[in-house]
Amino acid sequence: MKEELHLFKIGGAILEDAAELENTLAFFSNLPGRKLLVHGGGRRASRLSKTLGIETRMAEGRRITDAATLEVVTMVYAGLENKKVVSLLQAGGCNALGLSGADGNVILAEKRQPGKIDYGFAGDIRKVGAKSLSSLLESGFTPILCAITHDGQGQLLNTNADTIAAELAIALAPFYQVHLYYCFEMPGVMARIDNPDSLIAFLDPESYSIHKELGNISEGMIPKLDNAFRALEAGAATVQVGSRKSIANGTATQLLLTSDFPKK
Repeated sequence: MKEELHLFKIGGAILEDAAELENTLAFFSNLPGRKLLVHGGGRRASRLSKTLGIETRMAEGRRITDAATLEVVTMVYAGLENKKVVSLLQAGGCNALGLSGADGNVILAEKRQPGKIDYGFAGDIRKVGAKSLSSLLESGFTPILCAITHDGQGQLLNTNADTIAAELAIALAPFYQVHLYYCFEMPGVMARIDNPDSLIAFLDPESYSIHKELGNISEGMIPKLDNAFRALEAGAATVQVGSRKSIANGTATQLLLTSDFPKK
């Protein structure tokens, strides 16, 4: 039986809340076995852009990354946020190693071609260096991946952190029993965003489609769940979406394939 791997993606609100970040990283550190973490840092990048007089432009929930913005997100994601997470984990006894996709060629991407929207230096993942990551994991390191990738030709690229988490889960599934967690400030996926009692305990592709049609699930939650379901369908053992507390107590939203969905 394959060894378990806990793969966490933490959201921007957690990075912004010092106490919650420490608690989340402590919870992550205490998980048994191999671990890997993915983070972004978009809120801090937007603030730094404003300070530098660089306009933040978004389209369909994604950042448009021109040359100046690429410099900002690289500084924030691969620099300040990554090293902050690494240092907190090291303080908690977790041997964290901060990486961008360019380090060790662990995530190779290609610049997204302009369509109806030109996202600039946005990167779509072509290949994950699963063997390199596995070697690090087996050597006792906990890789901490930021949302910066590269194209193999010297160009850094900005890649969505939710997408990175899904692609890592898919690439590492042949080596490990991967448990993927999208950890953010909410207790899970909710039918009504302002009502915690509307938490959806289980979600499969069919019920997901229905909730989208009803407008219960919308905006930024859609690309997150699209990535999550893609990882589940491509080999991740389990996928959960929720807060640190809901993941810890087993009440986070659990994604299931339709064949595994509880029958009424």
